Amino acid sequence: MPKKVDRRRFLKGSMVAAAGVVAGPVREEKILLTHLAKAGESAAQAESASTDSLPTGKIGGLTISRLICGGNLIGGWAHSRDLLYASRLFRAYNTDEKIMDTLQLCEENGVNAIITNPVSGDVINRYWRERGGKMQWIVEGHPSKKDLKTGIRKTLDQGADAVYIQGAVGDRWVKDGLIEPLGEVVEFVKENGVPSGVGAHALEVPVACVEAGIDPDFFVKTLHPGTYWSARRPDQTTDVIYNRADNFWSVTPEKTIEFMKTIEKPWIAFKTLAAGAIHPREGFKYAFENGADFVCAGMFDFQVEEDAGIARKILSSVERQRPWRA
Repeated sequence: MPKKVDRRRFLKGSMVAAAGVVAGPVREEKILLTHLAKAGESAAQAESASTDSLPTGKIGGLTISRLICGGNLIGGWAHSRDLLYASRLFRAYNTDEKIMDTLQLCEENGVNAIITNPVSGDVINRYWRERGGKMQWIVEGHPSKKDLKTGIRKTLDQGADAVYIQGAVGDRWVKDGLIEPLGEVVEFVKENGVPSGVGAHALEVPVACVEAGIDPDFFVKTLHPGTYWSARRPDQTTDVIYNRADNFWSVTPEKTIEFMKTIEKPWIAFKTLAAGAIHPREGFKYAFENGADFVCAGMFDFQVEEDAGIARKILSSVERQRPWRA
């Protein structure tokens, strides 16, 4: 592993302004530091968080940190609610070098896996090659109804450590009754020797898998409480795929929690922070206490150390009803 990334660049409000000048702490950062202090965690404590390894679990033959880095922020698919520029802004910030810095910071803080869209494969391969990183790559599979295997095979050829059917794909296929192809993709990934999973926003997807006898190695399912101010609109339906409001992803968290108690497969919970609307302290705690074996959270470079410290602290004393399945 190369020389450590200088974390001081990412703390104490060291965000670079659009004009190219280094700015002091912005209003949002000041609010966050105040929030941390009120909760009994000073900024100094957050800054000097232990870099001991995070607790891990097993998915197939992989040993995965219980906190996994999400890929939407680096891939440009960031949820933005009604902010039209957010994804473009994130793409501009997350250059290839910045992405590699983020991956390196993750590894230095015990986060040893990332979930991304296949298009991030080139920069991840570059990171492995140029920086000697060991980050494990869990890939969102986007199979086509007409071609179940080509895209998956390309991803495997790029070095994917695990592949799962991406959540929106799983939602649409189950909604459209395409259960058999779902099972075919799961088995195809397994045949290639890596763990195979199914993702979903809608609870109907893992339910349909169980009913159809589909046997993935793991599930990737949304989980977050609905206690943030923008969670619902009066005209919203419960459909997370075809809804027009980009502000909710876990429609029935209580039902998800109860159903997942019956599942003996590892569960990666995603959208645990409702795309930035919930603080990691609350979102991670909710997910781990309610049965998630892993939490996937998108992180900018300046968030990695704090988020890893929060996860480590929660995992040191978490109480849960669902046994660890990984």
